[in-house]
Amino acid sequence: MKAGYGRQRGGVARYVRRARAFCALLLLALLVNAARVQVVQARSYDHNPANRRAAIARYGLPRGDILVGGVPVTDSRDSGEQLRYERTYPEGPLYAPVTGFASQLYGTTFLEHAEDALLSGTDPMLSPFPLWNDDTGRSSTPGGNVVTTLNREAQEAAYRGLGARKGAVAAIEPSTGRILALVSTPSYDPAELSGNSEAVTSAWARLNADPEKPMLNRAVRQTYPPGSTFKVVTAAAALDAGVVTDLDAPTDSPDPYRLPGTTTRLTNEGDGCADASLRAAFEWSCNTVFAKLGVDVGVANMTTTAEAFGFNDTRLRIPFTAAPSTFDTTLDRAQLALSSIGQYNTRATPLQMAMVAAAVANGGMARPPYLVDRTVRRTGETVATGGAGAVRQVMSPSTAVRMKELMTDVVREGTGTNAAIRGATVGGKTGTAQHGIGNSGVPYAWFVSWAQADTDMEPKVAVAVVVEDASADRGDISGGGDAAPIAKAVMRAVLGL
Repeated sequence: MKAGYGRQRGGVARYVRRARAFCALLLLALLVNAARVQVVQARSYDHNPANRRAAIARYGLPRGDILVGGVPVTDSRDSGEQLRYERTYPEGPLYAPVTGFASQLYGTTFLEHAEDALLSGTDPMLSPFPLWNDDTGRSSTPGGNVVTTLNREAQEAAYRGLGARKGAVAAIEPSTGRILALVSTPSYDPAELSGNSEAVTSAWARLNADPEKPMLNRAVRQTYPPGSTFKVVTAAAALDAGVVTDLDAPTDSPDPYRLPGTTTRLTNEGDGCADASLRAAFEWSCNTVFAKLGVDVGVANMTTTAEAFGFNDTRLRIPFTAAPSTFDTTLDRAQLALSSIGQYNTRATPLQMAMVAAAVANGGMARPPYLVDRTVRRTGETVATGGAGAVRQVMSPSTAVRMKELMTDVVREGTGTNAAIRGATVGGKTGTAQHGIGNSGVPYAWFVSWAQADTDMEPKVAVAVVVEDASADRGDISGGGDAAPIAKAVMRAVLGL
């Protein structure tokens, strides 16, 4: 009797053990499957268009702000919808080339893109428990703020100066690289793209179809032939290479100048350029003198100087990307002559030409331009600072001194007198860039400059202005007539004059 009972208990125990093992296997299978879903397949689920959890969480809190002079130029509006907060831009068109847009449908651009993690609150630096956030865009941490380097008065002066004309302005503080103004016209209101309604899709279609390209940031993303403003680079190269040693000595420069190896003759808009000194040729922008100087300097030295200024740099970030300005390194002598006066394949953004003027103003030292002074938490504590970057020696200090002298002469008595400011020393260079088939397009008017108030120890601002639809003749004087007054207004705003 007892033996039978023992066998019965043993059988029950085996069934219990089997059931226990089976339940353990089921539990293990559940854990493995949960791990597979949460770890292995998490990214595919997170990025599945049907999964709105990440988007709902992303727009569940107000976005951090972008500040100019301590004042926000962005805001967030509670829409009351499932994607709760939408971006607003109180001064939209004025700062659109800086802020870009933050759209629930079309993503982000410019600072809204470059600083998206901080602004949306997903940057681990914002959270006391970084592992609580992941890369899915979900965060319960308030977004931080981006403090820009912009000077509000300079930005407004540039925007007013361009007005209804198509063009761009970039201004830099030479000694630091801080970007003080970045304007592109025509512009647009980024708030039109913020939400997810039919009005947003309609605005997107309209803005993209506009032939004037209002969403194009011409200051950093559009390259132009720099025309005679590139003669700053050529003059610096000639002085550094020792091709010119005396600013006032005659140069061996015929007028007209036959491009080497061709029958093409290059001429000037005015008279008096034959064998002109570097000072006179720079003051009155003699094409023949600078074309020949470029050939005498040679491709290697011209390339070295141009690249020291920042040409051919594909890595420039401010922090969003800038289109590379280009100086062709595979040129014959005729092409080199044209490239040395800012034509042929030479192309530059307004930001690049502001960098050229800033390097001259800063004693030959080029500081990398930057737009973000620092990023901060909502409570004001600094998260990170901007401005770090390698400093380049573009030209010798003695060459920089002579270049400042040449640029000052242009404003004092040459083609750039419209940029003169009472109470300040101003250096500049005008330019008119021809383009189109057979140079049939309306010339681009350029002006690059720097300024130093009489009470300052060093230049405080360098500016580049390009006006695409300048209604002027094809001479360099159009740069002085159309672009120089805009640069003057920006410089006065920075200097407080």
